[in-house]
Amino acid sequence: MPIPKKLEGRLSLPVIGAPMFIISGPELVIAQCKAGVVGAFPALNARPQEQLGEWLGQIRTALADASAADPDAPIAPYAVNQIVHRSNARLDHDVDLCVEHEVPIVITSMSKPTRIVERVHGYGGLVFHDVVNDTQARKALGAGGDGLILVCAGAGGHTGMLNPFAFVDEVRRHYDGTLILSGSITNGRSVLAAQSLGADLAYVGTLFIASDEAATGTRHKQMIVDSNAADIVCTDVVTGLRANFLMKSFEAIGVDPSALEPGNGRSLDLANSGVDAKAWKDVWGAGQGVGRIDEVRSAAAWIERLRDEYETARSALAPTSR
Repeated sequence: MPIPKKLEGRLSLPVIGAPMFIISGPELVIAQCKAGVVGAFPALNARPQEQLGEWLGQIRTALADASAADPDAPIAPYAVNQIVHRSNARLDHDVDLCVEHEVPIVITSMSKPTRIVERVHGYGGLVFHDVVNDTQARKALGAGGDGLILVCAGAGGHTGMLNPFAFVDEVRRHYDGTLILSGSITNGRSVLAAQSLGADLAYVGTLFIASDEAATGTRHKQMIVDSNAADIVCTDVVTGLRANFLMKSFEAIGVDPSALEPGNGRSLDLANSGVDAKAWKDVWGAGQGVGRIDEVRSAAAWIERLRDEYETARSALAPTSR
C-alpha cells in the first residue's frame, strides 16, 4: 500500500494530525510538523479570512527555518482543510491562498472536490478527502484525489458510523491508493493497528486537544483528561450532522442532549433556546479515545509517546528468531 512520494522520508511516524475546528492553529501545526507528523488546520479557523495568508506564511517560514537548522530532521509537510460546501462563502478566497502559498496537502470535506484537485495538482500538491462510507469514497475517487480519509465510528467531531474493519476492507476491494484511518486513535498501538487493517496513515485529533499548543482553554483540555469513552455522546442536535461531543460540556451549560429534538439536518440554535453557549466554542467535540489521555503535554511529547508505543508494539508482534 502506497504512501505519496511527497511524504517519503519526511515522517517520524505514519500520522496526520487531524484539523480541528477552533482548536488547530499555526502553533500546533508547526509543533506537529517539526516532530515529524503532518500538522493540519481548517482554513475557517483563520478569522477574519485575511488572517489565513498570515498563518500560511508563518507556518511556511517556521518549517523552512527548522529544516535549515537541522537538514537531517524529518520535518513533515502541513495541510489545510477546506469545507467544500455551498455554505462556505470563503471557499474560493481560501483556495486561492492555498494555491498562492503552494500548500503541500489540502484536505477536503463534504462535497466532491474536483475543481480543488485540479488547482492543487497544478503546483504539485496533494488532495486527501474525508469520507464516511464507500459511496462517498467512490465519488471522491472520481474527482482524482490522492487519498481517502476514512472517518470511522468513534472519531471526534463530525463522525462516521462504520466499524474500521468493515470500512477499510470494503474500500480496499477496489482502491489500492493511500488510505488514512480516523477514529479513536490515541496511542501508538492503534497507529500500528490501522496499518495492519490496510491503512497507510493514522489520523489523530482528540489527543492533540490535550496539548500545550492547542488553541483552546484549560477547561476544555482538562475535560479531555477527565473523560472516558462513556462520556462521549453522538448526536445531530448541535450541527444537524452526527458528531461526537463531550457529555460534560453539555452538562456545563445546563443542556441534556437526549431531551432535545433530533437535528433533522438542522443545527441547534443554542442562543434562541435560552442557553448562552455556542457549538464548538462551548459544546466541545472529542472522540471515543479520550480514555487514553491522562494529562496535558506538548505536541512533541505526545508524538514521542506515540512513537515509543508504536515501536514497542511492532517489536512485540515481530516474529522471534529461532
